Amino acid sequence: MSTTADTALAAEALAATSLLRFATAGSVDDGKSTLVGRLLHDSKSVLSDQLEAVSRASQARGQEAPDLALLTDGLRAEREQGITIDVAYRYFATPRRRFILADTPGHVQYTRNMVTGASTAELAVVLVDARNGVVEQTRRHAAVAALLRVPHVVLAVNKMDLVDYAEDVFAAIADEFTGYATSLGVPEVTAIPISALEGDNVVTPSAHMDWYSGPTVLEHLETVPVTHDPTDDPARFPVQYVIRPQTAEHPDYRGYAGQLASGVLRVGDRVTVHPSGRSSTIEAIDALGQSVDVAWSPQSVTIRLADDLDISRGDLIAPAEATLLPSQDLTATVCHLHDRPLKPGDRVLLKHTTRTVKAIVKEIPSRLTLADLSHHPAPGELAANDIGRIVLRTAEALPVDPYASSRRTGSFLLIDPADGSTLTAGMAGEAFAGAEVAAAEAPDDAGWDF
Repeated sequence: MSTTADTALAAEALAATSLLRFATAGSVDDGKSTLVGRLLHDSKSVLSDQLEAVSRASQARGQEAPDLALLTDGLRAEREQGITIDVAYRYFATPRRRFILADTPGHVQYTRNMVTGASTAELAVVLVDARNGVVEQTRRHAAVAALLRVPHVVLAVNKMDLVDYAEDVFAAIADEFTGYATSLGVPEVTAIPISALEGDNVVTPSAHMDWYSGPTVLEHLETVPVTHDPTDDPARFPVQYVIRPQTAEHPDYRGYAGQLASGVLRVGDRVTVHPSGRSSTIEAIDALGQSVDVAWSPQSVTIRLADDLDISRGDLIAPAEATLLPSQDLTATVCHLHDRPLKPGDRVLLKHTTRTVKAIVKEIPSRLTLADLSHHPAPGELAANDIGRIVLRTAEALPVDPYASSRRTGSFLLIDPADGSTLTAGMAGEAFAGAEVAAAEAPDDAGWDF
């Protein structure tokens, strides 16, 4: 790799530290929307007209001070009921970092929305009411964060003003949650005592908790390490579009456009196209109309190969030495999102990166009970918000990575072929041979018997 490419790669890694994607979660009435509103307000990320609108709405409800929760509860039903229903995305920035925040619902009925909001998060803030401690929904949110492999978790013990800012109350909650999260495999937990309503330890340090010497919520968000070297991950390039202009200027141009899901690709690299298994060498890489020597995730580029291979949308380009095993059979941990239950024998569409194929749900071995992480065997179906294990058979072999190795190429969606609605979000396990599938055959159906 050239010196110029080295410099560009280092610059890209540095630029990644200036953006943090994070999600918030907590039980109903734990003060999650108030915390987000406090973050936006105290970090000067609220426009004056927004604040005026919140002040008017608060006065109409008989409140003297502005209710900062209204900054994030955007749906009319949310404001009327005082709860968060939908995932609210907020964008704000400080001099040290830019943020994309997914404010997710706390009610058990909307667990599926938390899965959606946290699926791309690098950090999750889990709120706990200091008066109630760790409750079942707290455990549920910790389990979802662990399942989604969120690398950083912040425990925000809220409403400390209502327990007289007692250190022993905070310590007991922090110990219980940290022990539970660690047992789930959460790599890092940072506990912070706060009062979102009063602003203690949200943006500015609290004058009421001199026993706490750690960071405020915003300080932690600004400084948590998210530097990631793209060369640490195996390269994965899902083809989104085949470019063949066939003009007099470019009569033989054939490029494969898409976004590099992970890793780094360089001119001269030997690559294999999956699922066909054919190999070639990267002849050129085009980015923003310019030829470059190297591309790294998450850049969008066009790749040209030395050989004229049959490649189309949905194919995956990876290093020739990659240990990818395309398979028609896979197991996965899934969160069911739709009100219609998912059952064995269901015919679905499976969307993985840029490829969509037909699939059959062969088996549902278990459903996860998030309260105690026990597995309920053979549940028969997964209802909305349920998390469980399923076995799938696809019409075509897919090069799926284990989710534990890659959140991008290890995830997929199940779609209703009748109306296109999203049914289930999946996190793939290890691929395995079809002979190992111990499941009853699904009923024959024209076009779906594979």
